[in-house]
Amino acid sequence: MPDSNVPELSAPDLAAVEPVESFSDILSQFEKNQVRKSDDGSRQIDATLVALTAESALFDIGFKTEGILPLAAFAGKEIKVGDHFQVSVKGRDAEGYYELSLLKVVQPKDWSLLEQAFNDKEAVLGTITAVVKGGLTVDIGTRAFMPASRSGARDAAEMAKLIGQQVRVRIIKLEVAEEDVVVDRRVLAEEEERVTKERRYSEVREGDVVQGVVRSLADYGAFVDLGGVDGLLHVSDIAWSRVANPADVLAVGQTVEVKVLKIDPEKKRISLGLKQLQPQPWDSVPDKYKTGERVRGPVTRLTEFGAFVELEPGVEGLIHLSEMSWAKKVHKPGDIFKQGEIVEAVILGIKLEERRISLGFKQLLTDPWAEAAQRLGPGSVVEGPVTSFTKFGAFIQVAEGLEGMVHISEITAEMRLHHPQEALKVGEVVKAQVLELDKEKRQLKLSIKQLTPISVDEYFAEHKSGDIVTGRVIEIADGLARVELGEGIYGESTVPQTSQSALSVTAGAKADLSSLTSMLQARWKGSSPAATPVPKLAEGHIRSFRIKTLDASTRIIQLTLN
Repeated sequence: MPDSNVPELSAPDLAAVEPVESFSDILSQFEKNQVRKSDDGSRQIDATLVALTAESALFDIGFKTEGILPLAAFAGKEIKVGDHFQVSVKGRDAEGYYELSLLKVVQPKDWSLLEQAFNDKEAVLGTITAVVKGGLTVDIGTRAFMPASRSGARDAAEMAKLIGQQVRVRIIKLEVAEEDVVVDRRVLAEEEERVTKERRYSEVREGDVVQGVVRSLADYGAFVDLGGVDGLLHVSDIAWSRVANPADVLAVGQTVEVKVLKIDPEKKRISLGLKQLQPQPWDSVPDKYKTGERVRGPVTRLTEFGAFVELEPGVEGLIHLSEMSWAKKVHKPGDIFKQGEIVEAVILGIKLEERRISLGFKQLLTDPWAEAAQRLGPGSVVEGPVTSFTKFGAFIQVAEGLEGMVHISEITAEMRLHHPQEALKVGEVVKAQVLELDKEKRQLKLSIKQLTPISVDEYFAEHKSGDIVTGRVIEIADGLARVELGEGIYGESTVPQTSQSALSVTAGAKADLSSLTSMLQARWKGSSPAATPVPKLAEGHIRSFRIKTLDASTRIIQLTLN
C-alpha cells in the first residue's frame, strides 16, 4: 500500500526526475572514483591473464574494463592465458584500458606525497613522456625533468627508446611554489649496482672456480663480470702458452670459467686465472723430451741473446746466439730466423727447476772444425783471404766457418813488423802453412813466412852451431841485439857490458858498408879477421859473433858476442 504521505506523481513528473546519465556512464564513473580513491599505486590487485596480443597482455582486474601490460614488462618470461599476477593500477590509456604495473612503488598523487618521497629519498614510479633539450620529461603525478646525464642512456637514440616506458626515479629537486621537479634514474641503478657488488664481493673466495662473462678487453688482460663484481684476468694468466693479445683468445660477451687467484680487500680487486684450470705443461716435460732429441716448433720471440721456440703450448726452448751457426759469428737472431718461422733444433739441456730448455741449431749442420781436424794436419798448405787484423796477427778464412791466425812473427822473415797491416791487407788472398790445429779450442795457427823461399835456407845449409860469423847490429832493445848476418838473415845476441872481441869501428863511428858483403862472404867460408878490443856494443857496429843455436825449423839463430 503506498504511503499516503508521499505524493503521487504523474507520468510526466516521473520523466522529470529520471536520471540524465545512463547506468553505463554511472558505472564507469564509479570505477574511476574507485581507482582514484582506493589506489595510490601501492595497492596490489590479483589479475588474471585473459588475452595476449603481439605487444600486450590483457588482464581481468575485477573492473568493467580490462587492464593492460606491455609484454616487455615480463622480460621474456613465458606467460599464458589463465596465469595470475599481482598488479598495481597506474591509470587509463587513450583506449580506455587500465594501465597496470608489476611494481609496487609509491606513485604520488599530490604534492604532499611528492614532498614526503623527496625528504625520505624514496623511489617513485614515473612514465617518460618526451625527449626535451638536455634530457627527458617524466610524469610522476606532475611533470618532472630528468637530465640526460641521469637517465642511464648513452646517447639520443637510447633516450628516444625510453619514451612511454615506466621507470623508477628519485626526486633530487622539488620546489612546490614553482612546480619545479627534477628526478634521477641513474642514482637508483648505481645504488643497486653498489649493493649487488658488495654482496657479490663478500661471497667470492680465493680458490673458487666461478663463471663469468667477458665485459671488456685491454692489452694487459680481460675484465670479467662475475655477477655484479668485476675481476681482472691478466694476459699472463689466460693460457700457458704466450698470448700477445687477449683478443686473440677471448671475445666480449663470452662466458668463461675462471679461478679466483687473489682478492685485495683494501682495493677490492679480484685477480682471476684461466690457465690454472688446465694441466701445467711442464709437468710432462721429463717424459716427453730428452737431451739430444730433435724438436720442431715456431719461433715465438727474438731477443738480443737468442730465439725462443715453442715446443708445445706453455713450453719454450731457447736457441742462444752461440748455438746458431758454425760458419759465422751471429750478431742478432734476426740474421738467421724470423718470428713465426718453423725451425728444427736439438735439445742440448733441460733444467726443470728453472723451466728452461737449451736448444742448438748449428748441431744440425756440419761442423767445419771436425772436418778440418781430419784434413788439415801440421805442414798442410791452405789458401784464403785476410778477414781481419789484431795487434798480434792476422786472420785468414781457410774454409766456410773456419779461420786461422797468422802471428805477426810468422808473416815475413825479411823485416820486423810493428803491425800486420804493414805487410797484408783485408781481402788479400794468401797461402799459409798449418803449424797447429786444436779442435777443442777451435784454434788454427798458420805461418806465411814458412812458405817464402829466402836466402836463409842457404845460410842454414852452410853453417852450424859454434861457427864464428860477422854481422851488423841494427837494433838494441831490452838487453837483446838484433844482428843482420846477410840479406834477410837475422840473429839475436845478448848485449854484454863490455865487448870480448870485435871487428870494425869504435862506438859511434860509421861502418864501411861497401865492404860488408865481401867480409860476410869471407866469414861464411871460414876466414876470420884479426880481433881488436872495442868498447861497449852499439847500433851500427859490425862485430864477430859465435853461433850458439841454429834451428832450421823455426829459422831462429841465437848468437853470442865473440
